[in-house]
Amino acid sequence: MSPATSGLHHVTAIAGDPQRTAEFYVETLGLRFVKKTVNHDSKYTYHFYFGDSEGTPGTNITFFPWDEHGRSGQFGDGQTRTTTYFIPEGSLNYWRDRLESHDIDVDGSTERFGETVVTFDDPDGITLALVATDDAPNGQPWDESPVPPGHQLRGFHSVTLAVGDTEPTADVLTDALGYEFEAEENGRYRYRSAAGGPGSIVDLVETDHGRGQIGIGTVHHVAYQAEDTDEQERWRKQLSEHGLRVTDIIDRVYFKSIYFREPGGVLFEIATMGPGFTVDQSQDELGTDLALPEWLENERNEIESRLPSFESPSVEPAPDEG
Repeated sequence: MSPATSGLHHVTAIAGDPQRTAEFYVETLGLRFVKKTVNHDSKYTYHFYFGDSEGTPGTNITFFPWDEHGRSGQFGDGQTRTTTYFIPEGSLNYWRDRLESHDIDVDGSTERFGETVVTFDDPDGITLALVATDDAPNGQPWDESPVPPGHQLRGFHSVTLAVGDTEPTADVLTDALGYEFEAEENGRYRYRSAAGGPGSIVDLVETDHGRGQIGIGTVHHVAYQAEDTDEQERWRKQLSEHGLRVTDIIDRVYFKSIYFREPGGVLFEIATMGPGFTVDQSQDELGTDLALPEWLENERNEIESRLPSFESPSVEPAPDEG
């Protein structure tokens, strides 16, 4: 049995209007705007992170906003179909009412592998879901959230990957990343990391849409956890022995990363747990000023002048439920 990743680290997608994206994830979903930085590989594009109060790995959904004039993506195989969050079992009605009050179309509740699931799309068409369960992780509640602490999203439950053929992707999950097949239900194949814990589930479904096209409204990549760079190097070796082409370790300031594309076409990342988001801002300052890596600081004026206009969302904390 291969060593197992502890589960999901983050999910990164491509958005349109940065203002609309931030307002949805903060004002509607109640996540904290953890970091406002830029795409290190495209410095005139924002990179936004939304998560719990500390940006704990396993809670962060991140975006490259291409602005509303960017190319729209096309869903197909080799892409993430759904990103799913935990919510407490007693929060299902709260979230259904909240989403509908924000004019979000909500699919009816369904039962999947014995869990209740509610599905909806963000403003760009990225599909999200909530799983209500009595063993949702506690997370790190954000005191300033418009969602009461008892109902806040508790980090990732799973991702659903759409591929033309599940077998090659399943081989990578089980032979290289330490996942184990758990169950099949209505054409959905569930795999769980042997390490267990939150965010340890990957579901595979087959699609005949043909290869997807990256653009606004699609997920760019899915990241898994590594404790540190020593573990990351072990992953690089193991993945290479599996016949996969893996990048060198890349410094993303808040974590170190390696990337590879699995045979089904999904781009995977393995990211370290640290150093975290307080390396360049205090806990209280997270998500305020534009944070740039030190190698771009001498270009700050030029970068800021070319980024779209944007104002960080302002929210009223939810009333005390007590």
